[in-house]
Amino acid sequence: STEQPNYWALYLYLAVVTAAAFALARARLWRWLAVTAVIASVLWTLPGLDDLQALTPHVVHVAIGFTLAALLIISGLLFGPDSARGEIDPVSSGALMAYLFASMLLVVASGHDTLALTLFVVLVTSTLAIAWRTDAAAAAVPAAAILVTLIFVQWSIDFDVGQLGLPTGPVPDSLWEPDQFLFGTPLTLGAAFAALFGASGFLAQDRDERPLVAALWSASAVFAPIAILIALYYRIAGFDRSIPFASAALVLAGIFAFATDALNRRSPDAERAASAIFATGSNASLALALSLALEKGWLTVSLALMVPGIAWVAEKRSLPALRWLATAVAIGVLGRIAWDPRIVGDAIGTRPIFNWLLYGYGVPAASFWFAGSMLRKRADDVPARVVDAAAILFTVLLIVLEVQHYIERSDPYGSGSELAQVALDVSLLLAVVIGLERLRQKSGSVIHMIGARLLATALLFVIVFGLGAGVDPWQTGEPVGGPFINLVLLGYGIPALLAGVLAYVTRDARPHWYSTIVAVVALGLALGYLSLEIRTLYHGPVLTEGATSDAEQYTYSAVWLLFGVALLAAGIALRSLPLRIASAAVVVLTVLKVFLIDMSDLTGIYRALSFLGLGVVLIGIGWFYQLLLFPRAHEPEPS
Repeated sequence: STEQPNYWALYLYLAVVTAAAFALARARLWRWLAVTAVIASVLWTLPGLDDLQALTPHVVHVAIGFTLAALLIISGLLFGPDSARGEIDPVSSGALMAYLFASMLLVVASGHDTLALTLFVVLVTSTLAIAWRTDAAAAAVPAAAILVTLIFVQWSIDFDVGQLGLPTGPVPDSLWEPDQFLFGTPLTLGAAFAALFGASGFLAQDRDERPLVAALWSASAVFAPIAILIALYYRIAGFDRSIPFASAALVLAGIFAFATDALNRRSPDAERAASAIFATGSNASLALALSLALEKGWLTVSLALMVPGIAWVAEKRSLPALRWLATAVAIGVLGRIAWDPRIVGDAIGTRPIFNWLLYGYGVPAASFWFAGSMLRKRADDVPARVVDAAAILFTVLLIVLEVQHYIERSDPYGSGSELAQVALDVSLLLAVVIGLERLRQKSGSVIHMIGARLLATALLFVIVFGLGAGVDPWQTGEPVGGPFINLVLLGYGIPALLAGVLAYVTRDARPHWYSTIVAVVALGLALGYLSLEIRTLYHGPVLTEGATSDAEQYTYSAVWLLFGVALLAAGIALRSLPLRIASAAVVVLTVLKVFLIDMSDLTGIYRALSFLGLGVVLIGIGWFYQLLLFPRAHEPEPS
């Protein structure tokens, strides 16, 4: 006896035992015995795994076990049990997976020794050939793709499985040294594996109409090349920009796109799942190419530009998986701005509107709007709604950031509460709400409906607590500018007009309470504009300076009364009940002001004019309504 293990004797004995177990399992169709023999055979590979002196017997042991499994227990192959076409056998696929896994461990533990690597290449190729021959082993194909990827990932991060049993922590005086797996070998081997999986996965689509088997082949054909490319890129380029690797990814995208089109032309129904997988791979490769070639904001915008392309293909080819791919890319872009809203960095520029914000947020917004319209042509489902929501969000962000950039001209990501900024935000976002309301009436999109309502609700709070209190120049003393073209017009006049348009647009499309609230807001903004404009005419740009004179107090009453009369005239001319109700509300408010404020504050002629004017207007309104409700009968003409 000796303390040195004799692997040759052990593996010769195990070969006989394994062959006998496989033969008995085949004769009696004992699946449990076949599984037990495979597991035991693979586990015997682990002792001395990191001993390079024992590498050759380990390799021979794995090769013999794989061969015996192929001969005796793979269904539909040589001496194995019979199998039905299109049926995947867990024992057959599992046996191949187990020996592939053992071979992968030998490659990793030996530092990518040539002998171990050769065995692994042979077993992977044999697995694909066996799966090509019998569908019972089809599940081993994606497993082989994953194990191939793990080989390249292990090399890219330089992970040593032999160190798993060592204490954790840094190793003193350790330096990185180039391993035997030099750059030339993995590049060649990676290209060979990518071509092997890609070609076999594409050609296998003609062999079986079963969608599961076709999907396994196509998934392997897409996953392996992309994963290998990423691993090689990380090891060689270190996640820096790399035009060569970006070009390789672009070539992959083109190949997968060709495969998608070819499969759709041959058999759109039977191979729809495989077509979707290849289409997904094409778009993923394109995204990878952009990631490898571009940086920061360029990548984010490029990914956003992919979404309408994916949506267009999904609309033309009827591939449901592409709709979800568009959703995934859109969510990725949203995650990017959630992580860091500075899509284009700090160098935005000082030019209003036409700056890098328009590129960073405007291009994605336009892309999502177009993609949403494409996706909605087939169905208003979850993918279409996610993309529509992203379009609305990017539009709102673009408006808010552009306004803040215009106001501050420095950091648009900071915070500000100036009247001009709030006024511009309210006006522009009210226009967005109007557009969404008109759009939802045509599209019927749930997201357009919800988006319009949420945005309108947010604007209601901004108008009430912002324009009504927070930035009200009568309270803050912020200068408003000239007598007519000023911040009062921007902050109150234009929003009042837009709110009125919104009330009109939603009159028959929304619940009555909704349009009523919008109309009340419009009326309040209009009265606010008239009042602040009067204050500006009497006090100049700073509204907090000076006391309120009798003339100013009278002007408020007179202008409000004229505004009420104008609303009444418009309501009668347009036959609009809401306008007439608004007119009545303004007149009642004016009456209350005259009796509660003017009676105590005004003196002399202004007090008299206030009451006389109010009386004349009320009499005139009553007389006018009498003419409308009780028209005079025409007197007969004299004969």
